[in-house]
Amino acid sequence: MQNSDTSAWWQHGVIYQVYPRSFNDGDGDGIGDLAGIIARLDYIAALGVDAIWLSPIFPSPMADFGYDVADYCGIEPLFGDIETFDRLLAQAHRRGLRILLDFVPNHSSDQHPWFQESRSSRDNPKRDWYIWRDAKPDGSPPNNWISDFGGSAWEWDEATGQYYLHAFLSEQPDLNWRNPQLKAAMIDVLKFWFDRGVDGFRIDVLWHIVKAEGLPDNPPNPDWTPDRTERDRLIQRHSTDQPEAHAISAEFRALADQYNDRLLVGEIFLPHDRHARWYGTVDRPQVHLPFNFQLIESAWDADGLRDLMAQYLDSLPPHGWPNWVLGSHDAPRIAGRVGEAQARVAMMLLLTLRGTPTLYQGDELAIGKVEIPPDRIRDPQHFRQPALDIGRDPSRTPMPWDASPNAGFSAAEPWLPFNPDWATRNVAAQDADPSSMLALTRALLALRRQESALSIGAMRLLDAPAGVIAFERAHLDRTLTILLNLTDAAIAVPWDTVPLLSTLDGEPQAGILRPDEGLVLQ
Repeated sequence: MQNSDTSAWWQHGVIYQVYPRSFNDGDGDGIGDLAGIIARLDYIAALGVDAIWLSPIFPSPMADFGYDVADYCGIEPLFGDIETFDRLLAQAHRRGLRILLDFVPNHSSDQHPWFQESRSSRDNPKRDWYIWRDAKPDGSPPNNWISDFGGSAWEWDEATGQYYLHAFLSEQPDLNWRNPQLKAAMIDVLKFWFDRGVDGFRIDVLWHIVKAEGLPDNPPNPDWTPDRTERDRLIQRHSTDQPEAHAISAEFRALADQYNDRLLVGEIFLPHDRHARWYGTVDRPQVHLPFNFQLIESAWDADGLRDLMAQYLDSLPPHGWPNWVLGSHDAPRIAGRVGEAQARVAMMLLLTLRGTPTLYQGDELAIGKVEIPPDRIRDPQHFRQPALDIGRDPSRTPMPWDASPNAGFSAAEPWLPFNPDWATRNVAAQDADPSSMLALTRALLALRRQESALSIGAMRLLDAPAGVIAFERAHLDRTLTILLNLTDAAIAVPWDTVPLLSTLDGEPQAGILRPDEGLVLQ
């Protein structure tokens, strides 16, 4: 069955996240780049995905590896130039792949010309493009806000005698979206890339971009314990999710809707009821997809996952389309969390749930936990709170393409080490193995493309034995059943229909889910 012509491409499509530094190196310096991505576009297209989301590729000092942007309308020389980007866009479109860029609106780099002007004097016209405040009478910061990377969210500027706000690193000063000139300049950024042919944006920390008037203290979190990040000592009541941010989100959507088939994905970490508000209303929509991180954040437990799936789907407004994320450049690898056997089950879950899935590079190989030697750690989040072991480097290790030196990723030693089993866990090895994780991922994506029930169909959760998630997907006259065994034991589950796909080799056993087995049933 073919996908309905009435659904948007992003409703029946799949997004593939590429972390450019770690995907493929085209110039031999050990760091991935745009030319390297172009060289691997056939691989991405053959997976069966529909769009590529690129983590930031803009000029940056790389204090936070691109999330500190120094020029929103340029290309970081490490990755290439604007001509190379245009070539990537054209080559992707030729293969039927769309390109999403990572828009970072909450903060810029402290090396951005805007901030350089802003900090040059208190009366500079761009002073109010950032958030500056006087110290308290005792010289302390203006309020108690904590950076997401730990420590005060305020940095003292000796030259002008004020503090500036930074929700993340001090090298990432927060932009002031209450300033109309700043807002207009950032809207122009979106127009620049839309006019160039970009198919949409993933919007970084969207719920952060406006702060409460007066910048009052955030309340303490009574549930905080020392094993949690310093950020969580406070409830971010006044520093995030302000009503004015929703109005800006609606402006972003209104702009996107002036172009055909553009997609906006918002990064938003909030409880269900507040998360759902980022869809906006039918009359004034906001982002198409507020990112749903439930599968990343929750324990791998059938009952718990079933409950969160039901709660999430129930929370959506009637016009809201679901989405699911299993991994990202910020989150521990799913195979590292649950093991390779369950990572296969997780992949089936991701690609059969109702909604738009985002697949992170390397998860199709079941790359697991990677230990980074102390002298090769790069992530500033680790260095700010090393005792918590929350560094993101293990999720950002380079893609292993084959068993040649440097795994076919680069002619030079890569910026981060590979997964320890790269010589056998790589694209070439799995491409030759019909039972590999890569083969399973391709089969699931092909089935999803073939069966409209799996992409745009309705979904109904089913009762199931402990340890099992079961649901139906239905479209027109076609109904499929998905059974997922989240345990390492065989479980009796009544079924006698035709299996279309199993996560395991061998013939499925009627009425039984084998250990670590997922099934799609006709």
